Order: sequence, then structure tokens, then C-alpha cells
Amino acid sequence: MIIVMGTVRVPAENIEAIRPMMAKVIAATLAEDGCIQYAYGQDVLDPELIHIAEKWRDRAALQAHFGAPHMKVWAEERATLGLHDRRIRMFESDEGVEV
Repeated sequence: MIIVMGTVRVPAENIEAIRPMMAKVIAATLAEDGCIQYAYGQDVLDPELIHIAEKWRDRAALQAHFGAPHMKVWAEERATLGLHDRRIRMFESDEGVEV
């Protein structure tokens, strides 16, 4: 299993504009083969910070995701909104244990 975790910053004036774009890419990505979880969340203490959490069946599914047509659209859309400080990492994991 592949876990992707990270953050990105969005200028406060663009948060409302980016919400429908994020919702669209989340819905499209959740429909992809191999996507187990895909979510964005706004930080409670720092509203310009968006947390990213993804879970994929395997690396092949994640690689296919990068080439999906909706990801090209998402890259073009977000480029206009001043996203910055993109810090995203991929981890290989097992199924984990409940805590």
C-alpha cells in the first residue's frame, strides 16, 4: 500500500475559489482504480494550510493517477491561485493496526 501525506499553502483570498476545484478532483480521483482514500483538509489553526492524505493500492495505481486527465486540469486550475510551499511525501506501508 502507498500512503501520500503532505501540505500545500493557499493564499487566504483564494480559499473559497479553490474549494470547488478540490471537490472536483477529489471526486474524480476517488473513482480511479486503486484509489482507497483521497482527501484535502483545511487546517483548523492555520486556514491557509491544506493537508493532503491519500491511500493507494500500489505504486502503479499512483503513477496512473499522475497521468489522469483530471490531474492535468487540476494542475492548470491551481496554477492560477497562488498555491505554494507544496510538501508532499510518499510512503510504502502495510495495512497498519488500529490505535
